[in-house]
Amino acid sequence: MEITDTLKRPLHDLRISVTDRCNFRCTYCMPKAIFGRDYEFLSRDELLTFEEINRIANIFVSLGVRKIRLTGGEPLLRSDIESLISMLSKNPDLDIAMTTNGAILAQKAQMLKDAGLNRITVSLDSIDDQTFKAINDVAFPVERVLGGIEAAKAAGLSPVKVNMVVKRGINEEHVLVMARHFRGTGHIVRFIEFMDVGETNQWQADDVLSAKEIADMINSQFAIEPVEPNYQGEVARRWRYKDGSGEIGIIASVTQPFCSNCTRARLSAKGQLYTCLFGTQGYDLRALIRGGASDDKIRAALIQLWEKRTDRYSEIRSGGSSDQPKVEMSYIGG
Repeated sequence: MEITDTLKRPLHDLRISVTDRCNFRCTYCMPKAIFGRDYEFLSRDELLTFEEINRIANIFVSLGVRKIRLTGGEPLLRSDIESLISMLSKNPDLDIAMTTNGAILAQKAQMLKDAGLNRITVSLDSIDDQTFKAINDVAFPVERVLGGIEAAKAAGLSPVKVNMVVKRGINEEHVLVMARHFRGTGHIVRFIEFMDVGETNQWQADDVLSAKEIADMINSQFAIEPVEPNYQGEVARRWRYKDGSGEIGIIASVTQPFCSNCTRARLSAKGQLYTCLFGTQGYDLRALIRGGASDDKIRAALIQLWEKRTDRYSEIRSGGSSDQPKVEMSYIGG
């Protein structure tokens, strides 16, 4: 079956955070001032088990979900993540992807592919080592992430998508460097406007380098032209190099909102379901599962939740859509 919300948007995609932990402290996501040495992350028993995640995923599939993306925190920090991928991959209707910071991807890439992972996205905000270390704030070298990208390609997880969050005054000068580095490699760089996710990244509108500025910057060096989306609800606007050397994507949640086509739900590591990246309150699926609810009861709850969905935060951002604290990106994976 297929369900739609109040704006006639279907439910096609589910993003699942498997852990709230990360080995980076990127300033726009998990700044050290908040996520320091004494920060208390979720305990093991608070996390959804792989069996619980797989059960929830199968219920979502019965409602029309066809794409699942595993996120974190950093998903590769979740022990034996390959077992979860193996469980999910038993459903032939599912496209299974993952977003990772790439820190330990070189060691894991082949195992992920063998377990049934279809696609992978690597977050990489600069290939300049000094800038990259400053952003991840743990002095992690960029060479190891680049090595992970190549390992993923060698394992058959290609094309690899590379996500670059662009923040004015921090890494905007590296937009062209990233485009030049990955052009012709088969990998797809997606440039992302700096977004006001959560409450800890000190977002300011002046920090946003707009999609138009990014596209103009790249077009000034490498001629590009727009491409039609691959599917309904694709968040990145596609551009291809006119000389045939590949494509890029630009995600413009701030200046060109795509709420009207959003088909995503997000599940936090402790089983809270959010129907918007900028959500203020989750729905407790873990309580339903651990309280003994049947699949039919959970399915009915999800149908009711989605059919009442009205989220369009990015479209009404300038009007002050909420004065309540938004969930942190590290909890629901962006």
